[in-house]
Amino acid sequence: MKIIGGTQLNGKITAQGAKNAALPVMAAAILLKGKKLKIDRVPNLLDVVTMADLLRSLGAVVQFSDHEMEISTPEEISWETPPDLVRKMRASSLVLGPLLARCGKAVMPLPGGCSIGSRPIDLHLKGLTRMGASIELVHGAVHARADGLRGCRIYLDFPSVGATENLMMAAVFAQGETVLENTAREPEIFNLVEALRSMGACIDADGTGVIRIKGVDDLGSASASVIPDRVEAATYILAGAATNGEVTVSDIIPNHIDSLLAKLEEAGALMTIKETEVTIHPSGRLKAVSLKTLPYPGFPTDLQPQVMVALCLAEGTSVVQESVFQSRFLHVSELNKMGAKIDIQSNSAIINGVAFLAGADVLATDLRAGAALVLAGLAARDITYVHHLGHIYRGYELMEEKLRAIGANISILPSEEDSKGDSPALRS
Repeated sequence: MKIIGGTQLNGKITAQGAKNAALPVMAAAILLKGKKLKIDRVPNLLDVVTMADLLRSLGAVVQFSDHEMEISTPEEISWETPPDLVRKMRASSLVLGPLLARCGKAVMPLPGGCSIGSRPIDLHLKGLTRMGASIELVHGAVHARADGLRGCRIYLDFPSVGATENLMMAAVFAQGETVLENTAREPEIFNLVEALRSMGACIDADGTGVIRIKGVDDLGSASASVIPDRVEAATYILAGAATNGEVTVSDIIPNHIDSLLAKLEEAGALMTIKETEVTIHPSGRLKAVSLKTLPYPGFPTDLQPQVMVALCLAEGTSVVQESVFQSRFLHVSELNKMGAKIDIQSNSAIINGVAFLAGADVLATDLRAGAALVLAGLAARDITYVHHLGHIYRGYELMEEKLRAIGANISILPSEEDSKGDSPALRS
């Protein structure tokens, strides 16, 4: 991606559906037997392509058109997942719980995805074991069996989003009641709860970190909707902040990004917040702030790289502490190439604000790091080249088109076109 930076962005962007909400809802279709699940507002992304292909490999029929998806799951499905698909994406682990609940067995290679430190699925496996599953790790693959899962009480040592979703889906057919404690409270969790309820699951989740699931015998055809992508929306708001522009992001739920909006206000950003949209106005140079990533409703780790770009240009010294993932500072060396002054001390980044960034050749090491480098290129003087765009297309639909529409000077070079894979058109 070639970016000629230094231009204020001005205009309106409509948020896509949330990738991190769509993927677990798609995985939930595995629980259906000879039924259909219709999902609207599905984003057209590489991770969605991978999940669709994974479901097809198990025997499902997946159709997609204009952000509407229909998944038909037959009476009999495969319980073995293809290594080549699973290793493309960490969210592949979400099929483990539904497969075990539906088939009584599952084989799944350890999943892939972003290279941002240790992201084990230990909590998933520990919870499934508590429910009566027998689990072995054989040659890098999880072999799970269960002669009927049993409801029980499970306390998560960390409020993992993936573990919460996996165990919740596994518990839908479990005998008796399953109580999950210290669960994740991200909005995407409750999007999945609503989808499962629409299918006939019996779930009580009130946002307190405790989820109760009473097992049922069967589920029915249903329709579900995907919530707006809070990370995508926040990324474009930060693009406005980094370029001192006026950017409106619409069709969103502002309280899903309260932590970011609060930090931007603390930094001196001028914003107008309405029921379904946020506008960031030209605010001059922002002031330094400090923050710590935490599980929701804390500051999202998925916004740490992007907010760091705005703080690179802020007046003063900011401290960003990463407490969710290890090694999520791979973008720092690339930002420093562009003139940023960032020093890593253990799990904290010390950011001394600079007056401007300069264009450079940079490498996207993961999805959100790639988005951050695009923002840096937009704010920088001269030309920036961002390589390895495939990471970006895993999470942002039509990013370059959306940014061009609000004034960005962006072009995709021929050598990077192949990185887009199936985006923006998902195979039917």
